[in-house]
Amino acid sequence: MVGSRSRTRLALLAAGVAVLAATGVVAASGAASADSVVNVHYAVTGTTYLAKLNTTANLGSGALASTVDLTTGTSQSTLTLPSTAVSVKEFGFVPVTATTELIQNGPAAGTVNFSTNTITSTANVTLKLTNLTIFGVSLPVGDKCQTTPFNIGISSGPGFTVSGGGPVTGTYTIPAFHDCGLNTLLLNLTIPGAGNTLNLDLGPLQLG
Repeated sequence: MVGSRSRTRLALLAAGVAVLAATGVVAASGAASADSVVNVHYAVTGTTYLAKLNTTANLGSGALASTVDLTTGTSQSTLTLPSTAVSVKEFGFVPVTATTELIQNGPAAGTVNFSTNTITSTANVTLKLTNLTIFGVSLPVGDKCQTTPFNIGISSGPGFTVSGGGPVTGTYTIPAFHDCGLNTLLLNLTIPGAGNTLNLDLGPLQLG
């Protein structure tokens, strides 16, 4: 997975965090009615480690929008991040740059545990490659160069709080690319595989 408008990079983790509003509201009111649903959002920054490329890509700054049920602790979220270009040197000397978008296939589904102040979430995404250059020369990949859909699961880490945000991490496996023309084989030799990690940092919860 190279970079991505990363709209979701992972969008998956957003779902759970959104529930943070719940913590504050539940603590103040004592209980929430079955139809108590709030909209919240967070500022998000993050990185992703791409195992096959042995490199870390900066995902830039984005936003996470979530809808949270304060009674059940369930949430649905969408994470939006800018496109990301990842540059590496294949074989130690061949400069390769790839620009990708991580497309979220519908809202990420998550849950929040109010007693432990933690969240988990899972998003279904597709990694699309929009540009590929080698030695500065642009190689055609077409407008349908992407992986099959795959899931990314995330959970909150040490120091995270629903109201204050904090670290959210996860791991994922990138499936094979298809419809990338003559460069399909090259991409599948250098990007897909397991052991990729996602590290996001969520800012304080904001209502609305």
